[in-house]
Amino acid sequence: MELRLYDTLTREKRTFAPIDPARVRMYVCGPTVYDFAHIGNARPVIVFDVLFRLLRHVYGEKHVTYVRNITDVDDKINARAAERGVSIREVTEETYKNFKEDVAALGCLPPTAEPRATEHIGEMKALIERLVKSGNAYVAEDHVLFHVASMKDYGRLSNRSLDEMIAGARVEVAPFKKDPMDFVLWKPSNAGEPAWPSPAGIEKAGRPGWHIECSAMSWKHLGETFDIHGGGIDLVFPHHENEIAQSRCAFQTPVMASYWMHNGFLQVEGEKMSKSLGNCVTIHELLKDWPGEVVRFTMLQTHYRQPINWTLGGLREAQKSLDHWYKLTSDSAPGYLCADAVDALLDDLNTPKAFAAMHELRTEAAKGTKPAAASLKASAQLIGLLQLSSAQWLGFRPASVAVDENKVVSLIESRNSARKAKNFKEADRIRDELKAMGIELEDTKDGKTQWKVAR
Repeated sequence: MELRLYDTLTREKRTFAPIDPARVRMYVCGPTVYDFAHIGNARPVIVFDVLFRLLRHVYGEKHVTYVRNITDVDDKINARAAERGVSIREVTEETYKNFKEDVAALGCLPPTAEPRATEHIGEMKALIERLVKSGNAYVAEDHVLFHVASMKDYGRLSNRSLDEMIAGARVEVAPFKKDPMDFVLWKPSNAGEPAWPSPAGIEKAGRPGWHIECSAMSWKHLGETFDIHGGGIDLVFPHHENEIAQSRCAFQTPVMASYWMHNGFLQVEGEKMSKSLGNCVTIHELLKDWPGEVVRFTMLQTHYRQPINWTLGGLREAQKSLDHWYKLTSDSAPGYLCADAVDALLDDLNTPKAFAAMHELRTEAAKGTKPAAASLKASAQLIGLLQLSSAQWLGFRPASVAVDENKVVSLIESRNSARKAKNFKEADRIRDELKAMGIELEDTKDGKTQWKVAR
């Protein structure tokens, strides 16, 4: 069973060979907790949850460690707290709680560890002290900065020229920098901002820069080097490039992670998602109208490295497919895993190809082939789908649709009575009344009537 992954650093698909097969280690950059996570944030959460599940399948659940951090000290958090007139802690606690609930609804397993930046200040300061001592960082006007010129092969991950890096980083012009590309490891705090005693002999209290946080948390939970580092393609530069620089120089290692994986961008109805365009959709908003598995199914239809165009039509098609899959597997226990689906996942998480294999199983299951239905269930569950019972699936009600369940049940009973009396005109009238209320009916072979809110 050979797993192959595309490595952004080497720009090739390579056979995955963990440093220690008994302890496979993966780190993925998590959210900055100042607001609800949007669907662009959902993509890496879902993608790397699939990889986590696959690694557990290959190496065993007890042999895989997955760390996804929480950034709870950041300028955006400070600004949001000031805007709302509440404490920074209140903002981060509320937002973190919302994030956990939202990603759980997407069918994502909890990571092995979910460290918070504010709980790792000691590790950050220790790294900074190492970098200053080795000459890779310097103190200037109560700041500590990483000196990019001290690392000869800086820029390998993003593969950019110096001019491109300067433009891409939107570097802050500061007279105390030795070089425009130098980036902040530690900075002084203003009144009202989070602050800790500073490293490197600086008297004024301060707080960490963004990049050093992930270097410190991955070191604490995974070691100086580990197997996989993941995140969105937008993090390649400067965030991941700077993580590599800090960690490698602090520990004098040739690599920080053996494999670097990045998911592609997400657009909404063909346009870049942005607040100015009014198309910034949060996971929380989506979950009011769609089951989490519909969002997950839609996301995984596209290969993780490719751009994805998020559309309402795509959600509707995913809903139809899952309705059919749940119906076909309702009385099936999980069976054997489909070899073609597993092989597709082992080939750099080729979820579109895995879906194609599962659609073939669906076709066979629709013919009444029970082993195919059982295999469909097992294979879908491997990537986090078909995790609910049929009753739970059918019981989903969009929050945006007000449903008087007592009235629906009463009308269904009246319709069933009309059908028994062979008053089909009245039965059809009641069905039409329910349809106008946004309710779809399905009469099962055993004489029961199931209902759901139409989309």
